[in-house]
Amino acid sequence: MLGAVRRRAGGPQSLLNTILKCKSGLEPAAAAWVTGGRRNASELTVREALNSAIEEEMSADSKVFIIGEEVGEYQGAYKVTKGLLQKFGPDRVLDTPITEAGFTGIGVGSAFYGLKPIVEFMTFNFAMQAIDHIINSAAKTHYMSGGKIEVPIVFRGPNGAAAGVAAQHSQCFAAWYAQCPGLKVLAPYNAEDARGLLKAAIRDPDPVVFLENELMYGETFTVSDEVLDPSFTLPIGKAKVERQGTDLTITAFSKMVGTCLKAAEELAKEGISAEVINLRSIRPLDRDTINASVRKTSRLLTVEEGWPQHGIGAEICASVVEQSFEYLDAPVERICGADVPMPYAANLERLAVPQLEDIVRAAKRVCYRSSEQTAAA
Repeated sequence: MLGAVRRRAGGPQSLLNTILKCKSGLEPAAAAWVTGGRRNASELTVREALNSAIEEEMSADSKVFIIGEEVGEYQGAYKVTKGLLQKFGPDRVLDTPITEAGFTGIGVGSAFYGLKPIVEFMTFNFAMQAIDHIINSAAKTHYMSGGKIEVPIVFRGPNGAAAGVAAQHSQCFAAWYAQCPGLKVLAPYNAEDARGLLKAAIRDPDPVVFLENELMYGETFTVSDEVLDPSFTLPIGKAKVERQGTDLTITAFSKMVGTCLKAAEELAKEGISAEVINLRSIRPLDRDTINASVRKTSRLLTVEEGWPQHGIGAEICASVVEQSFEYLDAPVERICGADVPMPYAANLERLAVPQLEDIVRAAKRVCYRSSEQTAAA
């Protein structure tokens, strides 16, 4: 497929020259919100945060381009790339055929060449068609070249459970990618995360897997003026304590952060002070923040939508047992997705994904406050 693109563009150098053209005459600060349709200075949807981050980075660096299915003419399957084709043209917003292996290979090859591609997958379930390019090419080349070749590429798209799309469109791949050296894996929760982490990912010299959530795109969050600044980024590898607590540490990422914050509010009504950590970065994992919290609360509950075996929660539990075992006052607990392919039926789908009541129930067990434990005593 790369050969076909080269022929259309007139050879390798013509392809580079075509991609490197920047047709936007807007300065980053002035252009920041043209594509997103922002309502006011303090509210931003996750979709708008992602859109503005891509637009600003494309305006600031002519090496950045985006490639994938329906990213241009259709404005993105989830409208994350809305307005980018009109602003930057088809040379930097590249619609592709339905061939994940093909356009991912083009992206990785262009990163070898010094460009900064953003590869959009309509869902990370489809990224399995391109897994060889992501793992064997993007993740390993910097090491195998003795540090001579950098691979500044971002793989982004929705990950995990959505609604009513069944097993082949609902899998969480966080643990898959987090296991691979050479990749950085990020999972934003809110608009601040989405904007700051995506800008950091695009600027990073290493390949980054950026795991979004379809159900979060339309969610609105209040953001500060700092977040709206074109220079704003968030550090890769650093978690955020979303809620302070003293009785229990709860870790989560992506959509589950919001569910855990709601659970913490319910727990507070019963006198349990839960500290909620938004992981943000899955690899590298902020073990220091997690362990510091556990050493304060002496209890740990991990929450994720992925399957339980070899999951993110399992890695966090292992880290705490290795580094903070003597601080624990109770066994660690994990809340995960059910160990089955995602059902299509709505009632079964709900049972397969962690719910607020599951988190509250597990938190009470960890704190020895469940009705079952009280009855046993």
